[in-house]
This record gives sequence, structure tokens and C-alpha cells, in this order.
Amino acid sequence: MDYQGLGDRVRYPFVIFDWGDTLMKDDPQAKTPMVQWPVVEAVDGAEEVLSVIHAQRTVILATNAVQSDETDIRRALQRVNLDEYVDHIFCFRNTGLRKPSADFFQHILHSLKAPASDMVMVGDSFETDIQGANLAGVMGVWLNRHDTEVRVGEQHTTIHHLRELPHFLAQVA
Repeated sequence: MDYQGLGDRVRYPFVIFDWGDTLMKDDPQAKTPMVQWPVVEAVDGAEEVLSVIHAQRTVILATNAVQSDETDIRRALQRVNLDEYVDHIFCFRNTGLRKPSADFFQHILHSLKAPASDMVMVGDSFETDIQGANLAGVMGVWLNRHDTEVRVGEQHTTIHHLRELPHFLAQVA
């Protein structure tokens, strides 16, 4: 793969994002698909970051949402101008699997015919998103917007704002 001006290959050509509270603000009390909510909002910086990342990488959305299928998710993403940046969606309704199961991430790897070393998972839940990805050998970036805690290890790191992600990816490229 050659990415415009980046040389032979970028590290992590596939970036997996959690949906709720990573790309779009979640309401855990809601019982209907997000697309039906009166108000939907992107997380601060989501469109800006996705536009930068999508220019060089494949963007994947991976969610445990049970009320929404892929069509509902795409329509919700459209409401906040994020749909054009998301190449693939993996949700409970189209996989029958949930994070943090390694099987969920293995399903993504198999579907995209990509090795774990080519993927990075970005999510707001350390236990569900990051540790789940790590079980499948996928690097994790914990989006911790709630406090100053930092968790760094061989298979994971921490950012405190989504806008830090392009810098992380540039550092590892």
C-alpha cells in the first residue's frame, strides 16, 4: 500500500473506532436507535480527526450497540457529517458478537483480511475497547476524557482528547 507522500507504508493502516462516547455522544438511558433521537451530537473534534485519518487510512466503526443495525448507524453518522469517513461498520446486529470478546476483533481481522499488527482500536472504555482489542493482538488507544489517568503498555496508550490521535499515529508511522 502506498499512501500519498507517506512512503511505502504507514503503520496501522486500519483504525477502529468505538461509536458511543468515542465518535458520538451516547445516552445510556436511550432505548431507541440513536438515529431516532431528537438530538445527536458528534464528540468534539470527531469530524476534524476522521477527515485527517481517512485521508491515509481505512476507518472502521466497532460498536456493542444493540438497538442499532448498520443502516441505523450510518444514518446517525450522516446526521453529524461523519458517515463519509467510515468505511466499515461492525456491530452486534451484523456480527452477533460483542466487545471485549477477542472473537469480535478476530471477526474484523478476518473480514478485512488484515493482520492485527495493521490495526489500532480507539475507544473510551479501557476494559471493553482496549483490553478487548489487546486480546486479539490489536494495539489500543484509550480515549480518557474524564480525568488525567494514563495507562501505557506494550499494547496500549492513552490520549485525553480525540485531537491527539493524529499525532500518535504520526509518531508511530
